[in-house]
Order: sequence, then C-alpha cells, then structure tokens
Amino acid sequence: MRELARREGSDLHLLEGLPAKARLHGVLETIADESPDTAAWVEGLLDERHRGIFASAGETDLAYEVEDAGRFRVNVFRHHGGIGAIFRIIPQTIPTIDELHLPQEVNRFTSLSSGLVVITGPTGSGKSSTLAALLDVINQREARHIITIEDPVEFVHVDAKSTFTQREVGRDTESIADALRSAARQDPDLLLVGEMRDRETIHLALTLAEMGMLVFSTLHTNSASRTIDRIVEVFSDDQQTQVRSMLAGSLQGVLSQVLCRAIDGSGRVPATELLFTSTALRSVIREGAAHKIESMMQAGRSEGMHRMDDSLFLLAQERAIAGEEAYRKAEDKSRFLRFVDSS
Repeated sequence: MRELARREGSDLHLLEGLPAKARLHGVLETIADESPDTAAWVEGLLDERHRGIFASAGETDLAYEVEDAGRFRVNVFRHHGGIGAIFRIIPQTIPTIDELHLPQEVNRFTSLSSGLVVITGPTGSGKSSTLAALLDVINQREARHIITIEDPVEFVHVDAKSTFTQREVGRDTESIADALRSAARQDPDLLLVGEMRDRETIHLALTLAEMGMLVFSTLHTNSASRTIDRIVEVFSDDQQTQVRSMLAGSLQGVLSQVLCRAIDGSGRVPATELLFTSTALRSVIREGAAHKIESMMQAGRSEGMHRMDDSLFLLAQERAIAGEEAYRKAEDKSRFLRFVDSS
C-alpha cells in the first residue's frame, strides 16, 4: 500500500493465488512477484461486523488506514480462486478544483442553497474526489451544516467554517435510506449521498431537494441525458410522470467525468460534460425529451456547458491526451478520426 501511494497509483489488487498488482495512471501492473496470503490477511483486516457480512454475503466494503500511505476504500470478495481484495486509495489531502483539472464553472454548484447536483461517471473516474473538492470550497467559505452519508466514509473533512456530520452505512446507520429519512430532522444545509443506488434512495434524495435542501450525489452514468433517463427509469411507469416533475423542479446540474491517460504518461486528466438547469431544461425533463439535452449544452456554451465529446476533442487538440485515447472514449467517433490518423 505504501508502494501504491509512493507511485501515485489508484488501486491495489490482491487476489489469492496471483501476484499483487496496482493500477498506475490507469494501467494495471504487477508490483510484487510473490502471491500474498490474501485469505489470512483479509481475516485480520475485517472486524466482527464486516466478518459477519462477508460470511453471509461473500463480499463487504470498508475503509482502512495505513500510516505513511493513507486511507483506502476496500472491497473484499470471494471469487473462483479464493478470496480477493481491491484497495482504492483516498488522497490524504482533499484536492482542489484546480488540482483535479476540472472546469472552473463547477464552482457554481458551491453557491447553491437547494436542489440536486449529480456527479456521474464510471467506477474510478474521480467522482468522490470531485465531491470532496466541492465540499471543501464550501467549508472554507461558509458556515453550513454538511451531512455526508457514505459506504464507507472516504475523505474525512475537518471543520473550518462549516460543521460536518459524516455517517457511515453499517457503522452509524443501517442504510443510506434510513439515514436520509432522519436527515431532515438534523438541520442540514447540505446532504452528500455517496451513491443513489436504488429507487428508494433516489426518491428520498429528490424529496429532500424539493423540500429546499441542497443534495449532492453520484450515479454510474456517462452523460447528462443518460443520468436523467436513469433516474426516471428506476421507477414504474405509473410513477414516472411524478418523478419527472420532481426532477425538473429540483435538478440544478450534472457533471459527468471520465479519466484519460495523459499523453506523457505522468497521470490522468478528466474529460467532462457539464449541464446546468434552465427553464428549457425543466421543460425537456417534464416532456421526457432527454435527446434534446445535447443541443441545449451546445447552446449554453457561454455559461460553461459542454458535451463530453467537446471536452475530449479539446484535450486531444491540445495534446493533453493521445488521439487514440480520445477516439476510444468518444461517442461520435467519426469526429476523432483525424487524431487517430495523425498520431
């Protein structure tokens, strides 16, 4: 784990019977030739509660801290070869918007007082780091009560001007839904929901946002339009009209992000898609016409809105990422053929 931190990697893979591997700047590499005794090591890692969950479910999530390496989000699981564990490193200091190379327009989310903000992207795309950076901006600037509901708690925030209540599923509350139901009675200004995993969590998050609270959360989608569709589609047909109305009234914006390997191999840089709310967007959501959102983002470029392909195109044009990298991650691949041909 210390080697992972020293080499600025993101994940450590320990699989029974296989050598230890690490994801370094997006590439999985072997970092130890010997196979670790993963089963014995995991046995010592789990406390009584997580041991019980692992025994019954075959997997469990937890946080783990190592001196001189930092804090890790851990998933322990059974697989064909035995027991495995993946450790995702959590930076020891909360990164800034600039350090994450995010568009400055995302700071607009930190000035909101109510509504829903969704950060989306695949696993490992930096969603948690982005949320931590946004919360830190607020913490340094304003006196707010910020409640985070996570599984597990990742970044630990130290109170500056704001006051943090950080709750971990399984340790401090039975579930995200239970924590959300009680949050309204805890005088929050801002709620961070680690992930909107199911219909109940999404409905509660929308309800609280409609009640005038500011809610930040994440989804595993890769565009603004798919995010809106995903939120609506988890509900039954007879509920979707009401959910569209709730979402239209509460959604403040969507930031989608994906990490790309830097062209010089020094790390990874994000490509992003950014959508802000507007009267037109609210109408589009109510109508169920998410296909119109791309043209809305093009029309809103003066406000900082942009599509993922626009961000990838600019990164490739500036030689921040390779043309092949942009091509692989692009939606409209024909637009990126020029970079592949010339690289």
